[in-house]
Order: sequence, then C-alpha cells, then structure tokens
Amino acid sequence: MQSALRDIHAQRLLILDFGSQYTQLIARRVRECGVYCEIYPFDITDAEIVEFSPAGVILSGGPETVTEGTTPRIPAGVLQLGVPVLGICYGLQAMAAQLGGEVVASNLREFGHAQLEAEQPSNLLGSMFNEAHQVSVWMSHGDKVAALPEGFVCTASSANAPFAAIEDPTRRFFGVQFHPEVTHTDKGEALINRFARDICGCQGEWTPANIVDDAIAAIRTQVGNDKVVLGLSGGVDSSVVAALLAKAIGSQLTCIFVDNGLLRKNESEEVRAAFSGAMGEGTLAELNIKTINAQREFLDKLAGVDDPEAKRKIIGATFIEVFDREATALQDVNWLAQGTIYPDVIESAASKYGKAHVIKSHHNVGGLPERMTLKLVEPLRELFKDEVRKIGLHLGLPPSLIYRHPFPGPGLGVRILGEIKPSYADVLREADAIFIQELRASDLYDQVSQAFAVYLPVKSVGVVGDARRYEHVIALRAVETIDFMTARWAHLPYEFIEQVSNRIINEIAGVSRVVYDVSSKPPATIEWE
Repeated sequence: MQSALRDIHAQRLLILDFGSQYTQLIARRVRECGVYCEIYPFDITDAEIVEFSPAGVILSGGPETVTEGTTPRIPAGVLQLGVPVLGICYGLQAMAAQLGGEVVASNLREFGHAQLEAEQPSNLLGSMFNEAHQVSVWMSHGDKVAALPEGFVCTASSANAPFAAIEDPTRRFFGVQFHPEVTHTDKGEALINRFARDICGCQGEWTPANIVDDAIAAIRTQVGNDKVVLGLSGGVDSSVVAALLAKAIGSQLTCIFVDNGLLRKNESEEVRAAFSGAMGEGTLAELNIKTINAQREFLDKLAGVDDPEAKRKIIGATFIEVFDREATALQDVNWLAQGTIYPDVIESAASKYGKAHVIKSHHNVGGLPERMTLKLVEPLRELFKDEVRKIGLHLGLPPSLIYRHPFPGPGLGVRILGEIKPSYADVLREADAIFIQELRASDLYDQVSQAFAVYLPVKSVGVVGDARRYEHVIALRAVETIDFMTARWAHLPYEFIEQVSNRIINEIAGVSRVVYDVSSKPPATIEWE
C-alpha cells in the first residue's frame, strides 16, 4: 500500500536536448539508476524549468558549435536553479562558454575511443577512477574547451582535450567532453549513477514494482468506473497495456483482437495462453479478449493488389473499419487504451533552431475515425521500450512474449511479395513457424534481433523424392541490430540453415527452394517490402 501512494515522479532530473543522437540514451541510463527524468528542448522557458522543479539537470551533446553566436545556449534559469548540472560534450562547451571560459575549434576532431586521464580528485569521476588512473571513454567532438571559467577546476584530460572533465564544486556544475551514456565508455553508467543518485540526492524510486503500482493507481483515477476498449495485437506494448489495465480495472476492459488472415501461426491462441498464465487462476475472466475473424474481409480487398504501399494502406484502412465497427458495438465504452510509449511522445520538430520536441497525436491502431469520440488512456506514455519490457515481466507476462521479435503492422502482407493470396499466406505461415521453432530449439532466437520468412512468387524446379516439383521460393531473413536504423545480416551456422531449409521443403508442398538473405541495412531494408 505504501509503494502505491509514493510519488515516484517527485525526485526527477531534467534533460535538455541540444540535438544529440544520444539524448534518449541519456534518459534511459538515468532511468536505469532508478531515477525518473524527462527530456525537453534546450529552448524551454525559465518558467517551465521552475515549474518542473528538477533535482538536477543534464545538458545533452549536439551537432552545433558554441564558437558561433546563433547556436543553442543553456537557458539562464538552469544555471540559476541552485541544483547540480551536468554538461555532456556540447553541454560542457556551452557551460564553459556561457560562464566565462573559452571554447575553440580543435585542430583534430576526436571521434571514437580515447584514454581519459585523472588530473585531480573529483566528486563526479571518483567512481570511474577508483581502480585505475586511466579509463577508456567515447569521444565525438570537433571543438574543445581552451580556458576554464572562474571557479572551475580540471579533473581529467585526454590527448586531444586538455579539459575533458571539469567541475565547479561550489555550484555543483560538472562537465565531461566524452559520452558516459554510451556502452563504449567504460564505467559510464557509474558516472551517471553518481550524478543522479549521490550528487542530486535521488533515492531510486523508479523501479518496475513502483511504476506498476503508480500506473494502476493512475488508471483507476483516470477511468473510474468507465469501460475501456483496447486493440490487442499481441505485440509487447499492447500486451503490457492489457495486463496493466486488467490489474487496474478488471472486467471494465474489453480487448479486441483482429485476425486479418496475415498473422503468424497460432497467434491468437498464443496470446490467450500468455495472458492465461500471467493473470493467474480465477482472473482470466477479467481479461475479456474478443477475437474477430476478419480474414475474408481483408483478403478479398487485397485480391489482385501487388503494390507494397497500396497493400499497406488497404490493410491499415480495413483494420480501422473492423476495429471501429466492433468497438462501436460495445455498450457504454468511454475510453480507448493505446500502447503509446515515450519515444512516440518525443518527436523532433521545428522550433526556432529546428531541434525542439513536440507532443504528437499518436495512434497505435493506425489513426481512428474522428467520429470515435472515445477518450484516450495511455499508461505507457512515460516509458521507454526497455522499461515496458521490465514491467511486463513484473506483471507476469512470459519472456517469450516480452522479448519476441518485431512484427510489422501489415503482418505477413509485406512478407508476401506481390499479390497476396490465401494459399500464399498459408505456406508462408508454416515456413515462418518452422524457422522460428528451429531458432528457439538451437538457442539462436535471442541472439538475433529479428528473423522471419518471405514468400517469393517466383517458381523454381525442385525434386522431392522421385517427383518433380515446380513451386515458389521461400527466403529466410535474420538480422542483428541495436537500433534497427542499421543492421547486419545474421551469420547463422550453415548446418542450421540447412536444417531449416530441409524441413521447409520436406514439410510444405508449396515450396521448391529456400534461399538465405545476406543483405545488410543499408543498402537493403530489413523487411522486403
């Protein structure tokens, strides 16, 4: 009871974004320390800063240079708050320049690993240097601090950055030229933990258990006795939303699961089984999953359509029609639940510098008709994907669901090249299931980021037994990636690929040949369409 009443947002850090590609990573690292934080654009107003009332502020890196007069600067209100401030890369340079130091263009851009050497004892860096005088860090900068502001001391240097770490112990201002948020920096997490927990005094209330208690209390306050509808896809976000809502409001929730004929094998049954185990004996009745068989409706509309974008639009529009129809048929529903997560909320958009963030209207179900006047409940709105997974496990959802590979919104529709036919979908479903089964059996599933089969409507001659077979081709695709922006094709063992190929050809009559996709992204995309 006590944890449910605790305000887990009270102790929080403010992260100001100067356009760094790592800003969200900074926030994730702070959250991993058990400290809540939010990201705001650097040009936030002083009034908004005071209203947010942070225990500390972190200034992100950025692509600009403080040696030019029109580039981003730290709001005056940050430096007047009286709380600890940590500047990272550009944040360090902006702090140095604005407080009376000097920043100059470096003769040599420093990008990649560098050796950070301790210059004198530091309240911030002590956790990094407790076992060595040098530590490997990740640099990415073209400017450097050439002279310190009054009150600052140099605590560490590198070969190309004489002031690689600085601090003003009186005002509790800290700056590092390197990036502690990336895994390439040794003990970077210890530095962030030191700042968030010890220097800013945050106690670490941001834990999966506390997040769940807080979310349940917030849902009950927001929804009251009203009824809620959720489009349950079987993906991580919608599944965790369903589990949270079921814990919070029980039978007030109705989940609509739309079978469009383009799902993976046994998808509906696996989703039900996952929730049966998670919700526990006697509580499954509270999770009302309404499965809608709309296969014919989807596949009839897709007949004869071979353009990838046209297929996507038809699948999306048909889903909206089906969901709208089924949701409208429910009695007295006032709320629509969605799996919006924090990265959906923070979208880069135009401000006077082109780097601010705005709140966008985000619809996981694809954009609902305006006539649907349902109010939104979005219990994951504050969370990053890794946090969603953690609370999903805390709620009892099985790891096989929480850590399953991404599945595209249009489903198998973008993994069948060209026209979608029911027979093609049936063959692909079986081939994909064999591939995933073998990955799991060989303990390879969790070693790749995404794996799937693709149906190629290209006929190839084969011989199965003593009979000639002239059927279509299945391509196998597996990739390794961190952010899905770039990806390397997974170097799966030849023996494994051979085993999968043999099973697919021997067990599925509609396949004569199996190929393995060895394209990386870029130049290829992960999906084929």
